[in-house]
Amino acid sequence: MGRRRVLSGAEVCETLRSQGFVEVRRRGSHVVMQKRTGGTTVTVPVPDHDELKAGTLASIIRQSGLSKDLFFKANR
Repeated sequence: MGRRRVLSGAEVCETLRSQGFVEVRRRGSHVVMQKRTGGTTVTVPVPDHDELKAGTLASIIRQSGLSKDLFFKANR
């Protein structure tokens, strides 16, 4: 199994937007994205960096509740 491609904060935000997340605020180098479904709100902070570290990206994917494949297939 090879290494995954490095994604930027902008690419991650684009993927989140395509899944119904909206940008609620931006402060410094971080963008906060939210998605409201029913009675819950999912909030995901995304660093607006050129390259996200693997652990940071894994945390964003986990918090969003979306699949890993969605991020890597959408951003080829």
